Amino acid sequence: MGTLIVVDCEAPFGVGAPSVGDMTEFGAVDFNALREGRTETFHGTDCSEETFSTFREWLEPRKPVVFVSDNPAYDFQWVNFYFWRYFCENPFGHSGRRIADFYAGLVGDFCSTQKWKRLRRTKHDHHPVHDALGNAEALIRMLDGER
Repeated sequence: MGTLIVVDCEAPFGVGAPSVGDMTEFGAVDFNALREGRTETFHGTDCSEETFSTFREWLEPRKPVVFVSDNPAYDFQWVNFYFWRYFCENPFGHSGRRIADFYAGLVGDFCSTQKWKRLRRTKHDHHPVHDALGNAEALIRMLDGER
């Protein structure tokens, strides 16, 4: 199956895509480790080649990796852009998984895209590691049967 990596990206207000601005920081959580009781995170404090090289090294022993986020339509574009810009490849491949879609499927309501957020333990405060951690915690609770 691979290692689920829960990711959250932050960008300046109003910047919606890599073509018009830079991401300010991002966070990643090794979901598999968290489920086993270990907290393994990565905090990218900028979008430099050095940061993405270090992130790539952090991902390497976890491969294959699966990108998971609250909103991959937003978060994935940033990570994908910088991996391709610097290394002409993305270790996540070409797709990601959306937590809200998983939740909607579990409860049988395609439009139920926000209720899962109450399952977070770590407060959502726009620090990307905290936000990714809270999302991973919610996903664990969903997999353990909470709705």
